[in-house]
Amino acid sequence: MIANDVSLLTAVSRPTVHPNGSRAVVAVSHPDLDADAYVGQLWTVPLAPGAAPTRLTRGRLDSAPRFSPDGRLLAFLRDTGDGPAQLHVVSATGGESVRVTDQKLGVGSYRWSPDSTRLAFTARVPEHGRYGTVDDLGAAAEPPRRFTTLRYRSNGVGYTTDRHTHVFLVDVPDPTAEPAYRVAPSPQAPDPDPKGGYPGVRQLTSGPFDHGPIAFSPDGSTIAVVAARHESRDDDLATDVFALALGEDAGEPQQLTTTSAALGIGAIEWAPDGTVYALGTELGASRRDFVGRGTSLWALGGAALPARRLTDPAIHDLGEVGSHITVTEGGVLVQNRTRGRVELLRIGADGGVSVAVGGDIAVTGHEAVGDTIIVSFTSPRSEGELGIVEDGRVRQLTDFSAALAERGIAQAVEFTLPTRDGHTVHGWVLEPEGEGPHPVLLNIHGGPFAQYGVSFFDEAQVYVAAGYAVVLCNPRGAAGYGEAHAQAIRQRMGTVDLTDVLDFLDGAIARRPLLDGTRVGIMGGSYGGYLTAWAIAHDHRFAAAIVERGYLDPEQFVGTSDIGSFFTDEYAGTDPGLLAAQSPQAVVNRVSTPTLVVHSADDLRCPLAQGERYYAALSRNGVPTELLVFPGENHELTRSGRPRHRLQRFTAILDWWARYLPTERNHIAPAEE
Repeated sequence: MIANDVSLLTAVSRPTVHPNGSRAVVAVSHPDLDADAYVGQLWTVPLAPGAAPTRLTRGRLDSAPRFSPDGRLLAFLRDTGDGPAQLHVVSATGGESVRVTDQKLGVGSYRWSPDSTRLAFTARVPEHGRYGTVDDLGAAAEPPRRFTTLRYRSNGVGYTTDRHTHVFLVDVPDPTAEPAYRVAPSPQAPDPDPKGGYPGVRQLTSGPFDHGPIAFSPDGSTIAVVAARHESRDDDLATDVFALALGEDAGEPQQLTTTSAALGIGAIEWAPDGTVYALGTELGASRRDFVGRGTSLWALGGAALPARRLTDPAIHDLGEVGSHITVTEGGVLVQNRTRGRVELLRIGADGGVSVAVGGDIAVTGHEAVGDTIIVSFTSPRSEGELGIVEDGRVRQLTDFSAALAERGIAQAVEFTLPTRDGHTVHGWVLEPEGEGPHPVLLNIHGGPFAQYGVSFFDEAQVYVAAGYAVVLCNPRGAAGYGEAHAQAIRQRMGTVDLTDVLDFLDGAIARRPLLDGTRVGIMGGSYGGYLTAWAIAHDHRFAAAIVERGYLDPEQFVGTSDIGSFFTDEYAGTDPGLLAAQSPQAVVNRVSTPTLVVHSADDLRCPLAQGERYYAALSRNGVPTELLVFPGENHELTRSGRPRHRLQRFTAILDWWARYLPTERNHIAPAEE
């Protein structure tokens, strides 16, 4: 894969399976360099052997498909490019869709009612006078914002306290019915339907709270919703599950969560027997101790009944991004991240755990009808596919990454290597074709509670195609190896995590003769940017470095980052001396390695000033350095940034390595005389 192949990166959504088990529908999307946008449609995938997938919709960007429980309709979100995504429904047999919502800031998530007649959804509700609610009143002319909370912004969103997320209910229109055409109103006859023909929408929640995810009760009379409605919500990370009765005299939301420890809840599902299942992370006595904690499956028995934890977070971590719950007759299905994989587990009512599907994949979504389990997944050769589970393995049903595979995919070699203190580190090495030895790029992942894995990784593939061997590992602090491994760097960042990545690098070079240990570069983003900056202040072997969207000044992080109110306190501590002992900015004067600093202008997770201050110090100290700032992008540039920006980023990175670590395929051509 070369940088221009970014348009071949195909993502596949969580599947929805028709109730009769005949077919699944997924959203398939990819970056489009010509449109400089993400485009995608819904695809129907028959489950019968040998049947080919077909495109179902032709929208600009259609996502999040869900069949109605009766199988008659299909709902999805559509982004037309001229406004935020809105909820649509279409007949399950095809045809033209009907738009259901007209939310000013778009729809977030949604759920079908059990009788298929209503849809509940979440949406941000803007304060009047903001976000285009008043014609011709631009953002610069809005009144000032008054804050009384430490958390008032979110990366990729912006300000949040003036547009809280609430729950709505809407009746489902019939997309097969005769369309209704209305005569345009006259000044003498005002429009009797100011909503422009969209179904009436009922807002179920209000107040200074954010709500979601949501789930219907089996009888459709109640909606369960996750929210932080307690008075101390600004000072902790706890959330609870509430029940919203849908009758006219519903009253206030009723809290369902009763636990001995506070939980941060990421997903919920209401089972036919009345149990509400939740994926929750225990937050300790402080209600904000999130460092390296695994996510567990909980069963909530109802109001005033204690919650039961069904899985052990020291053994299983169900907190992978996008994790959700599927309830089946044989148990609850959840995703578990482990040693660079994401497997699908089946959890029984008694807490018994078995692997529903594993292997060299990362499950990204799942659904079941009867005994049939369908999963979306990534693998070493694909960014996203759909498969059916058979005997604990996946039989692939699609080949959406065929064009990418034709470009050539380097295969990774997996290692577990010892470290200097008797620990072991797990990771991978990818090598380019050719005799070598090849220059090496040590890549460090973000998080730190995240993981590199077996699945296709576009960054590594681009660097291998340019002639570099790529080293990836999961040092202490990473996810997938238990809580002790993940919590080892708490208030000691830059200690064992640094020695882990360096020892893995040395071990890989010693074992792979195609790796040139005399020509090594280092790079990473977010926490990976942190550890890269920390490494080049303590180890001067590297030909050059790239520090991207880095967490570089823990003290300055507080009050500027969207997670600044708790991240530094929990990971690095509050003692000034302890902070300085873990701060790359505090030791930047030790750096002599040429360093490219990459950042995004709208990054609220690791704000731009983190990169700017680090770059300024390097420059003032005479270190060869450049600062590359992407306008309009946030912390997610490498994953969901504008396609052309993603390509331009790859081009700039390869240019940097061509200058300081050239290969036969990536070098600065001599000027013509």
